[in-house]
Amino acid sequence: MATRGFVPGLRCADKDSPSRSRPTAAARPGRYAAVVSIREVAELAGVSVGTVSKYLNTPHRVAPATSDRVRRAIKDLGHVRNEAARQMRTGRSNTLAFVALELRNPFFGEVAHAVERRAAENGLFLVLASSDGDPVRESQYIDMFVQQRVRGLILASGTTRPEDFELLAARGIPTVLVDAYAPSDRFSSVAVDDALGTRRAVIHLIEQGCRSIAFVGGPESVRRIGERLDGARKAVREHPGVTLEVIPTEERIVTAGLHVGEVIAARRPAERPDGIVAANDSVALGLMQSLGNRAGLRVPADIALVGFDDMEFAATTTVPLTTVRRPRDIFGRTAVDLVRDQAEADGPLPVRTIVIQPELIVRESSLRRGRPGA
Repeated sequence: MATRGFVPGLRCADKDSPSRSRPTAAARPGRYAAVVSIREVAELAGVSVGTVSKYLNTPHRVAPATSDRVRRAIKDLGHVRNEAARQMRTGRSNTLAFVALELRNPFFGEVAHAVERRAAENGLFLVLASSDGDPVRESQYIDMFVQQRVRGLILASGTTRPEDFELLAARGIPTVLVDAYAPSDRFSSVAVDDALGTRRAVIHLIEQGCRSIAFVGGPESVRRIGERLDGARKAVREHPGVTLEVIPTEERIVTAGLHVGEVIAARRPAERPDGIVAANDSVALGLMQSLGNRAGLRVPADIALVGFDDMEFAATTTVPLTTVRRPRDIFGRTAVDLVRDQAEADGPLPVRTIVIQPELIVRESSLRRGRPGA
């Protein structure tokens, strides 16, 4: 037969007693041996139950001094949130979901990092998923997140199917598209004008004397790649005598650039492009390594090179890489803020479309007529 344990220093009370004092967690035999309610947290912190609830759900709306008191009370009492029960009451969790096109691409990793930091500031936890360009796989993730009643969803995949958007709208899941334009006025989005970025990159190469330009990366069926190609084609149409060759790749990673670089290097000199715009910096890095280190071609003297994204490594490559900058930190912070605004809205979801202008960062890899600022 089980016996009740005796803890020195604790006064036992009958379970039916109308008034019992609750010891702090430090005084209990196990820190989380008993369930501590938010009412007890509120009493110890000297605030209302509503304030504790607000701290747990929307901490950014609680004054710093009050937050400190509540936080200390939670720690002293060993309060552990019953997340399952809270979800049943509110219909939403404190989980934010992020679906990327490909987490192998450093761009999406840096956006996810910015999302995670902003989410943490808002008391939210982040779950990451990658569609790898597979709409079916993305649908499976979306179904799972809907079932889990996530607080909001950030989509940076570019492969979301119409029926998935319909599901998210029907369930009222705050959804924000990153690096994309929303398919309807029911969703918010934050994007960069990719076509403008590539147009500026091609014009820059033309100004450096390039006349045979290649766009490397793909496939074009990926929306972002299609938009960047549109910008490149527009720039070439505006400059008679300049040609554009499209060299697609299945993936947008370093090895794809390495392979294309070897193919270009194997051509006769007259058949090689004298300027290249890569679909992203990873492809550009592979091209630079293949053309320069393996084939002995000089970047930019033989082939000028421009990337896309301005990843952290772009400025530190063997030849610093000219690239189109897309602000990952702004993407991440803005997307979380848009989700938060929608999740906290009392009426119809506030929908916004934010378009960020790209910036061409000129470095040595594209300069055939002088250094930056010359």
